Amino acid sequence: MSVLNNIRVLDFGRFIAGPFCAALLGDLGAEVIRVEKVDGSEDRFTSPVGANSTGAGYLQLNRNKLGLTLNPRKPEGQEIMKKLVSNADVVVANLPPDTLKSMGMDYESLRQIKPDIILTTTTAYGSSGPYATRVGFDGVAQAMSSNMHMTGYADEPMKNYNPYVDFQTATLNALSTVAAIMHRNQTGEGQHVEGALLASALTVANGTLIEQHYLNVNREGTGNRGQTTAPSDAFPTKDGWVLVQTVGNPIYERWANLMGESEWLDQSKYGDDLLRGERAEEISARMRKWTESRTTKEVLKELDEARIPCGQVLNPQEVLEHEQVAAMGFLQDTEYPGLDNPAPVARMPMNFSSIDNSIKRRAPTLGEHTDEILQNLGYDADQIRELRAHRVV
Repeated sequence: MSVLNNIRVLDFGRFIAGPFCAALLGDLGAEVIRVEKVDGSEDRFTSPVGANSTGAGYLQLNRNKLGLTLNPRKPEGQEIMKKLVSNADVVVANLPPDTLKSMGMDYESLRQIKPDIILTTTTAYGSSGPYATRVGFDGVAQAMSSNMHMTGYADEPMKNYNPYVDFQTATLNALSTVAAIMHRNQTGEGQHVEGALLASALTVANGTLIEQHYLNVNREGTGNRGQTTAPSDAFPTKDGWVLVQTVGNPIYERWANLMGESEWLDQSKYGDDLLRGERAEEISARMRKWTESRTTKEVLKELDEARIPCGQVLNPQEVLEHEQVAAMGFLQDTEYPGLDNPAPVARMPMNFSSIDNSIKRRAPTLGEHTDEILQNLGYDADQIRELRAHRVV
């Protein structure tokens, strides 16, 4: 069974935060209509991998959706949009507040069309305050939350390669949208759900910020090496790299026993995580000496036997071929027109005992379902041809 099978979502999102939120709702059974520019929105073509410059991220972020092209700034487009909204439950749009208002897609305008509509929006910094109208991407939120400062080195801040802020914001928005649907079912009241990239980034960084507030430690980046526990670092082996994370006394004691040197159990120097964090460089140096004399396979085997958390540092091709990824089916082979073979699309990253959240529909080609959707709204073939001729759709 599906959870949201009676819910219709209009996805006016772009890039990641909006589209991924809508994709998660689609995974849970909602009917999701991706609405994009007549010539295709810019996120459709980011990191192209196939015919028609289809983007890699687009294939992931727009699974389980129908595709409609529309120019809502034209009068006929406004009429179509209003009909879509009147038949929808949720509108997802990660656009600045002033842009939404100019398009007639702000919450008050949508409520005039459908009083119990749920609008889910994402901004870079929040909808009020001095930065409300500024634009921003994932990396900007990483920079402003202290993540870049802590991820890099003292003389060079560093951004995460993968846009974790966008994905976290989308996930929290999807959770909040489901909550808003539940609230509407109980009260009949619609809702404006607001996410912000900076708020999501601050959520991840919050422990560090609380520590700074109370202790004024003024931490600086140390790359892969942890600062509040050790050994927690990336270590070279004879043929690669592994990441090791040792947190808490039981795991650390197992590590010290694995090294076979009692000095690492000196309570005055290494008695808790903070003490070990202060000596992280020294502890990492010992661990590095141990890993450098072994192959990756040997390191992983011995650490696993000692029940010490570790993982091989994999490149993208190695991830695609990894036995655990395959065994769990985390990536689902998904056909797409113009691609020579199926795309390995990440499905919703959790399992349910009886809820179907698989990928049932590939991402739509540009405007693939426009005619079908317009016909369902009452437009006939001649009217649709006229709309196309005027580039309304």
